[in-house]
Order: sequence, then structure tokens, then C-alpha cells
Amino acid sequence: MSARGGNGGFALGPRLELRQSQSLVMTPQLMQAIKLLQLSNMDLMAYVEGELERNPLLERDNDDGDPREGAVETNSDTDGGDESGEAPENLPMSASGDPGDLVSASSADIATLTPSVDADLGEALDETSTWSASASQGGGGASLAAADDYNLEDFVASQVTLHDHLMNQLAETPVKPLLHAVCEQLIGHIDENGYLAVDLEAFAGQLGIGADMAQAALNTIQGFEPTGVAARNLAECLALQLREKDRFDPAMQALVENLPLLAKRDFPALRRICGVDQEDINDMVGEIRALDPKPGSGFDSGPVQPVVPDVFVRMHSDGGWAIDLNTDTLPKVLVNRGYYSSVIGSVDASQDRMWLNNCLQEANWLVKSLDQRARTVLKVATEIVRQQDAFLIHGITHLKPLNLKQVADSISMHESTISRVTANKYMATPRGLYELKFFFPTAISATDGGDAHSGESVRHRIREMIAAEGKAVLSDDQIVKALQEDGVDIARRTVAKYRESLGIPSSVQRRRESRAMT
Repeated sequence: MSARGGNGGFALGPRLELRQSQSLVMTPQLMQAIKLLQLSNMDLMAYVEGELERNPLLERDNDDGDPREGAVETNSDTDGGDESGEAPENLPMSASGDPGDLVSASSADIATLTPSVDADLGEALDETSTWSASASQGGGGASLAAADDYNLEDFVASQVTLHDHLMNQLAETPVKPLLHAVCEQLIGHIDENGYLAVDLEAFAGQLGIGADMAQAALNTIQGFEPTGVAARNLAECLALQLREKDRFDPAMQALVENLPLLAKRDFPALRRICGVDQEDINDMVGEIRALDPKPGSGFDSGPVQPVVPDVFVRMHSDGGWAIDLNTDTLPKVLVNRGYYSSVIGSVDASQDRMWLNNCLQEANWLVKSLDQRARTVLKVATEIVRQQDAFLIHGITHLKPLNLKQVADSISMHESTISRVTANKYMATPRGLYELKFFFPTAISATDGGDAHSGESVRHRIREMIAAEGKAVLSDDQIVKALQEDGVDIARRTVAKYRESLGIPSSVQRRRESRAMT
């Protein structure tokens, strides 16, 4: 094809065009702010620790601050305070002026808040340089060095794991070396609840030993404390404990072998299988319930991370609410501009200067992101308290339906921001510790067209109705009818779903158990 000129033709060739368009761009600052917003307090601490190690211009600040600053008060009689949706001005989350100032919220230094102790630990020890434990105390001649050399952690008893407990018992058991080695390998396959987590035949095949040797190792370990350890299923675990109590008679054995019927509370079938009357069944079930289905759970299985609230809510004498950020969970960092000024002047290489400038920029971004995160969390928590004021005063029955859009519209934010704020964050209220997502229950319509009911309040009402039913067991249809009479438009399948989530058996099982107990 050839190019033609003139009015009726066209021309091919390079040319420049100027076009204007709009697009959304995720800047590094915005990406960092979004990332920090959805982190839990533990993850935030870990992230900031990594930044402190990586960036030489970031450092911790140990200056004392007033932990009660930043309290935001909201009154239950008002509509929510600031109509503009701006963050409260009295927050201590950001320092004004120089970005190098402290930008964070944290509790005062524990060392300064804790009263000084008059007694010195060194004075509690004898003035001599060593101390020997007596044989009666199990000291075995152990000695403590001079007071300046001891470590307090040496006095703290370590938690014993189930594995260590079993290995200590194995060390005191007189068995042949081969059986001892097999037992060691088998103990390594016992989970934290005390159950054997490997098939015995597969285990024997892996070690290249006979089934008799593997069974002998299992029998040896099952004789250790706690009783029931190394069981392969719940029935075997209960049987081991009953044998130790000398209560594993034929009737009890039949009961243990039919645990699914016990879970269904099918007592008539259990009476026929065990060949006993209802009184004996009741006694046998009582013995089963007194056993430990997880014999290994009493040992240390690793550190337990407690739930630390991000926000504190307390009531004032005038009926209003004070919302405080938990400043102990917020990193306390600052930008060391003095160090930057002293170093940048002595750096000649352009690459090194660029690296220092990037470190300064990233430090400022982190400080501002932490500031913005704290303000956003406090703003969202304040709006949640305003919306769920009735729940905080009267309880679960007054928890009203709430969605992210309602909160987002009230404080002029996007729903995605509210979703990130409420993830993995907790609020300590006079009614307990709750995750922020708890305050966003599903809505169930009212039969009269009035205000909707929250799923949590309906679930609570179902629990109360079943707890007070007595001998007249309520079916799901009867519960639906009672709720509809109270103005709750709910379906039978929803009642069944809520009942199962509460761990409550069906009406048939409850009626069967009620008859068996009479």
C-alpha cells in the first residue's frame, strides 16, 4: 500500500501529539500508610523494629509523655461532635513544627513511672561472694557467683514441654537400647494434645523394624504420665485413663466404643448396647466427663500471645465516653536530623548522598504514616462508640446493625479504609474486650418495618430462650414463631445456623436428653 497526499489521501509518518488524561497512582507514601493501617499492634511493632535497624536516621525516643493526653470525649446525647469529620486537635499523635520532633504516641517510660525500690537485690544476698544450696533443697552444691555476675533469668523456672516430660520418664525407664531408640523416635510424633500423629505400621516401615517392636514402644510410652498420652484416638485415650482407674469393665468398654451415640445423646441406644439401666448410664457418662480428652494440653506448647487492646473506652460521670488510644502499643520514634546534618557534609560521593537523602525521606514518611494511622484509628473508634452507645450502656440486646459504609460516610472516609482499620484491632470497653469488627453485626429485618435487629442480639435471645425452656423443649419452628412475635423477621434456617454456632444441640437431642435424665 502506498501513501498518497492531497485532500483525498493520507500520509504515514512520525508525529508528536499532546494528550491529557487522569489516572490514580499509588505513591510510596500512600502504599506505606495503607500497609501500616491494617497491621495489628504486634505486627506494627515488628515492622518499626525492622525500620529502626535498617534506617540509621530513625531512633527510639525515651522522653516521657502524658499517657492521658489524646483522650477524646464523646457524649451519648450528641450526634457525634465534629461535623467536619476532621481528627480532634488535641491528639498527641503528631508533634507540630519540625518533622524531626517526636511523632508517635507511647506510654511514659516504665522506668520513670515505676517507683524506685529502696531495697537492692544485691543486699538480699549474703555479703560473701558465693552461696551454696543445701542438699536438702536439691542444690547439689550449686553456687551463685558474686552479686554483680548473676542473672535474674537464672532464677525463673522454665516451662516443661510434653516432649521433655516424656523424654525424662524414658530416661528413667529400664529398656533395651534398641527399644529406647524406637521410643525416642515415637515420642517425636506425639502432638501437643498428647495424641500419636503417625500410623504405627507406617512408623515401623520407616524405621525398618517389626510391628512387634513398634507396638512395644507404644505400650511403653502409654505407661508414662500423663495417663492417656500416645493414644491414637479419643476412645483409646479414654480407655487408657479408665484402665488406670480400674473402671474399664465390659459396660464401660461398650460405651467408649460408641462415643458417636454419646455425642448424639442417644441414651436409649446406649442402654441397649451396654446392658445397663439409665441410672448406670448417667454414672458412666459422669465418669467419662471427668476424664481428660487432651492429656498433653497441660504442658507448655509455646508462648501465648495475649490480646492487647488498641483503644480504651471509659465512661464519664456525665454519661459521656472517653476514647483513648493504648499508647503502649504505638511505636515511639523520631528522625535524628542532627546526625543527618553532621554526616551529609562529610559525604562526597553522589551515591552516598543519595542514599542518605532516601533514608531521611523514608524516615519522614514513616513518622507521618504512624501519625496518620493513630489519628485514623482514634477517629474510627470514636465513631463506633457513638454508633453503638446503647450497647455500651445496656448490653448485647441493644447492639444495633452497623456496616462499614455508615461509619465511612459519617467520618468522610472510604469503606476500604474502615475495613483496614477494624482488622486485627481490639477495643477495651466496660463490657469487655472486643474486636472492632464485632461492632459491625449483620442486620435482621423487623416484622413491623421498624429498626432492624443485629445478628448478635438475636443469637443472644436464642441462647436465653433455650436456657429457660426447662422440660418444654423448644423446636426451631417455635423459636422462629416467638422471635417473630417479638418483631424479628427471621427464617428457620437462620435460627438453626445461630443455634449450631452456639454449640446447642437440636430439639430432638435436647428432648431425648431431658427424658433420659428424668
